[in-house]
Amino acid sequence: MSNQPGSFTAAEPDQPTAAPPEEAAPVDVAGEAVAAPVGSARATFAPGALVLALVAVGWLAAMLWSTRAAIHSAAAGLTAISLSAYALPGVISAALVAGAAVALAVTNPLTRRTERATLRFLAAVGAGLLVGLAAAVAINLTYADNATTNTIAGTTAAAAIIGGAVAGARNARVVGAIATAALAALIFVVAFSRARDPLSDLFGAGDTQESVVSAAKWVSRTESLLVGLLAGLAAFGYLTWSRRRARRDPAAPQPRWPAYLLAGAGPGLLLLLTEVIIRVGGRTLLDLAAALSDADGVAQTALGTSRVDNGIWVLFVGALTTLIAFGRTLGPAAGADEAEPAEDEPAR
Repeated sequence: MSNQPGSFTAAEPDQPTAAPPEEAAPVDVAGEAVAAPVGSARATFAPGALVLALVAVGWLAAMLWSTRAAIHSAAAGLTAISLSAYALPGVISAALVAGAAVALAVTNPLTRRTERATLRFLAAVGAGLLVGLAAAVAINLTYADNATTNTIAGTTAAAAIIGGAVAGARNARVVGAIATAALAALIFVVAFSRARDPLSDLFGAGDTQESVVSAAKWVSRTESLLVGLLAGLAAFGYLTWSRRRARRDPAAPQPRWPAYLLAGAGPGLLLLLTEVIIRVGGRTLLDLAAALSDADGVAQTALGTSRVDNGIWVLFVGALTTLIAFGRTLGPAAGADEAEPAEDEPAR
């Protein structure tokens, strides 16, 4: 209709057609935005997996060698059993990380093509199996031939296989971040052992049993706090680095906050998983060590409780550290700085 005086209707002013709102990109379980599936889903690529695998295997070899040296230095068989039970957690945690790291290095080439998830998972489990078999053979060839050796070998092999199965997850970058952070935490724990005695004196360890126990608790809490901080920062650093590298590939999914949360909590989860493997596969060795004397029984119970507490501390501190670090990288929300629309002027 025309816009002349006296006409019943006037033409509506020209307005741009409102664009439909953009649909939010789908997010996977680990919090990474994924593109619409075309054919089969594409798994993520874990950068630096080969270097991580070499360092993790080297750390496992170092733990096996130090455990062997400690056992062979024992003057009596009973002392060897106690030392084996004490060293078992370090060997199992190293086998978990080594199995996961080697599996990442093996399955990385599969992520560059649209391979089926089942094939990738089987390849990851197979890589963990190879690491476990190699570790078990090395233990049986270099350790004394007894029931204790067989327990260590079997539990180590099982841990490596489980680590490989964990690496078979579709989100390889999160698994790489967890393996990197866990390896850094394990190395830090060994280095921190030199500071335990000075810290015990600092926290008031004296001649009484009560003061020694109290100082030991504070040292353990300090260690757990530092390990959690280190693990969270290492996981955040790995995911940030992998995110920058993934920008070269526009089709690669970008991690969101659930991925950072899982990566930060992952080292603590691996420590708790290590405790489960020890109490199931290494139950015979722990029972032998606890049966040596009443003091050994109390010590094994206290060590088990301390390991569980340490895993919980690392889990929560690591997750919180990663989330805080990720939150500091976020900018203002889109449109937050736009000026508010001016209010309508009052009618004159």
